[in-house]
Amino acid sequence: MASAGATLVLAEEAALRNRVLQPPGWAPPKGYANGIEARGRVIAISGQVGWDSQCRFHSSDFVAQARQALENIVAVLAEAGGSPEHLIRMTWYVLDKREYLAAYRQLGTVYREVIGRNFPAMTAVQVAGLMEDAARVEIEATAVIPD
Repeated sequence: MASAGATLVLAEEAALRNRVLQPPGWAPPKGYANGIEARGRVIAISGQVGWDSQCRFHSSDFVAQARQALENIVAVLAEAGGSPEHLIRMTWYVLDKREYLAAYRQLGTVYREVIGRNFPAMTAVQVAGLMEDAARVEIEATAVIPD
């Protein structure tokens, strides 16, 4: 986990590499970007659920699973030499939108602890089910690591 100062510096560096696309007159989004323009190596990260590296769930709690899924994304991204500030897109698949909305503040805290203050383009979708029965959330991501 990065310190707040280090995270802010990384987010500022990412802002120099990536351009946030915010059409004039649009209300600013909270916790995400409407669009991101980036150049470099594209890293596609498959949907990550809230299990550990041995495919074991340690909690049925939505926020705990979201944290683990985000940590899994960071681990996969690190294999490509990337870090959270390289993320440009995330899609969250949740079983229950009310559970997601009720946990919004906690999710924001967990998100900033794991990802920092990088807010890529994001989509959240309620789904009827996930492939892993114990999963409450699945998150897929795309990153661009500058050349």
